[in-house]
Amino acid sequence: MPDSADGVLDGLDPEQREVATALHGPVCVLAGAGTGKTRAITHRIAYGVRAGILQPASVLAVTFTARAAGEMRGRLRQLGAGGVQARTFHSAALRQLQFFWPKAVGGEVPRLLERKVQLVAEAAARCRVRLDRNELRDVTAEIEWSKVTQTVPADYPAAVAKSGREAPRDPAEIGQIYGTYEQLKRDRGSIDFEDVLLLTVGVLQDRHDIAEQVRAQYQHFVVDEYQDVSPLQQRLLELWLGDRDNLCVVGDASQTIYSFTGATPDHLLNFRTRHPNATVVKLVRDYRSSPQVVHLANGLLSQAKGRAAEHRLELISQRDAGPEPVYTEYADEPAEAEGTARRIRDLIASGVSAGEIAVLYRINAQSEVYEQALADVGVPYQLRGAERFFERPEVREAGVKLRGAARFGSNDALLDEAMDLPSEVRAVLSDMGWTSRPPAGSGAVRDRWESLAALVRLAEDFAGARPAATLADLVAELDERANAQHAPTVEGVTLASLHAAKGLEWDAVFLVGLTEGMMPITYARTDEQIEEERRLLYVGVTRARLHLGLSWSLARSPGGRASRRPSRFLSGLRPGSGAVAGRRTPGAVSGGVERGDGPAAVARRPKHRSPARCRVCNRTLTDAGEMKLMRCEDCPSELDEALYERLCDWRAEQAARSRQPAYCVFTDKTLMAIAEAVPGTESELAVISGVGRRKFDRYGSDVLAICAGEELAGVAEEGPGGAAENSSKK
Repeated sequence: MPDSADGVLDGLDPEQREVATALHGPVCVLAGAGTGKTRAITHRIAYGVRAGILQPASVLAVTFTARAAGEMRGRLRQLGAGGVQARTFHSAALRQLQFFWPKAVGGEVPRLLERKVQLVAEAAARCRVRLDRNELRDVTAEIEWSKVTQTVPADYPAAVAKSGREAPRDPAEIGQIYGTYEQLKRDRGSIDFEDVLLLTVGVLQDRHDIAEQVRAQYQHFVVDEYQDVSPLQQRLLELWLGDRDNLCVVGDASQTIYSFTGATPDHLLNFRTRHPNATVVKLVRDYRSSPQVVHLANGLLSQAKGRAAEHRLELISQRDAGPEPVYTEYADEPAEAEGTARRIRDLIASGVSAGEIAVLYRINAQSEVYEQALADVGVPYQLRGAERFFERPEVREAGVKLRGAARFGSNDALLDEAMDLPSEVRAVLSDMGWTSRPPAGSGAVRDRWESLAALVRLAEDFAGARPAATLADLVAELDERANAQHAPTVEGVTLASLHAAKGLEWDAVFLVGLTEGMMPITYARTDEQIEEERRLLYVGVTRARLHLGLSWSLARSPGGRASRRPSRFLSGLRPGSGAVAGRRTPGAVSGGVERGDGPAAVARRPKHRSPARCRVCNRTLTDAGEMKLMRCEDCPSELDEALYERLCDWRAEQAARSRQPAYCVFTDKTLMAIAEAVPGTESELAVISGVGRRKFDRYGSDVLAICAGEELAGVAEEGPGGAAENSSKK
């Protein structure tokens, strides 16, 4: 424990120290992966407490998981700041609701539903809608999303359409189930976890005396993972604050990967707008990952688009150099799993602990082939966030059905038309919901299908290796695999989905299955969904401290058609795919501190221009043409020649219409810069040299449309007195 308040600051870097000593007014900490955000905010609270500026009982720190809250409390105790409340949003709200309910409503707080699935099932039955177990989970998730986005049952169909969300069933049907579920809760005097937030918001809105009592208790607020707050959580936070501004938020828009639950980075990105006097501190010194891993992470985000990308942080590794990331292409999925397992075995032999190695994939159904491959080479493993493949309910059920079909198949009409082992398996599993095409969207139904599809693929591969194999042989093979993978392990390689890996880190990380259709996932269709997939891969990359492997396979099974392509996110990053990774790009945010002094002072603040540097080799640029392109003349160009030709044709039309030289519209260098950058947003276009405010206002929409591949309407004829009319009079 530090012996003084100043001792709490020892060992903090300059930006972390700025966070720790910024104890008044709104503070926004933009913290990249591995930059020590938890260290910064816990030292901030501890410094304030030890210096006598903050009273422990007046501080409320909120985060999103009980594990993170517990870790924060433990660190605060070690720093001599015990007594500070560190809780999840739900935990903090529930305590307040239980305390104030008798005063606000009377009686006891309604019974809290531990699991809402049974009540959703009853609501569906009352609506005469039949849901299987997986559909039930998906509809329950939709109800939870509706509540955290403050969407009432009647508005659910419209909200789904507006958000671009893909509902697991007919939206009107889900809205009806949602409404019935809410009525059943009211009839039985029950509330769910989302109601805890909703009711606390309602109490604080309606009872000003209670709101003031809460505000008198808590004077200072700290919110971790602020990019993940939902609209409902933001509303609760605003009610806790009242008209005060002693708020410190911490987040990274580039790690927003839970939008399907209602999380949005908008509150983080809009913080400076809501609080013009805020102090903004950017943490970019990465203490977790080697320069090689950080270089790749920066390169991955340099290709991102959208609002979150405009606020991305460019990390700077503080560690010694390590090995380069390894990109590996395999012929098929089993070869990819076997190759990964061999590399893991070699790492362990070299001294890396199995517990410091992870294999990360996009969906849980991908785990089976890696479970088997690791078992085959004798490497222990543990699954995180999901049951082992052969312990999943749908896999166990499939095993029972396949075993029954193997024994009594001659009497099973399902198998009458089956010609071989794979078709027998497909016939049996079709009765469980397997189809040749996956269901739309994500969720439990899709997860179940993926597990069944993995069994179908396993049967196809087994039959390929043993053409004379019977259904009984396959069942014996499944039993053998299940038994081999049930061996208890004390410490092992972690197998996890990318979502489950958030907040964790390992010495070595293998990112597998990086093909189009899996990363980004096939049901990610909108620009926003695609960018969230990119951020998910970024989270995976930044889990690695030293060793990083990225792999993909060209075919699903041995001998299959090599029709797969590596993920688009690897273009420009992996060797031989074009552009240079990790270069400094316009829009990337560097570290430092911005002190807010109100709108007037912000407007008066002088702008300091940094020297222009080549975005490829980082050399300082002095030539005007090179500065316009933001690269040396002889550095590799990423010019989209087809786009450049379209821009030149458009420029010629504009010049003809305005009767001026083409260079007055845009110079060749400016068009080249546009064709290299391919801007997708107004802000990306505006930062290109040669695109001033006047030209942006006049031509910006056309240029962005051309860059997006859209067809422009034909050039309109000149109006009265114009060229067309004058020509007809001659």
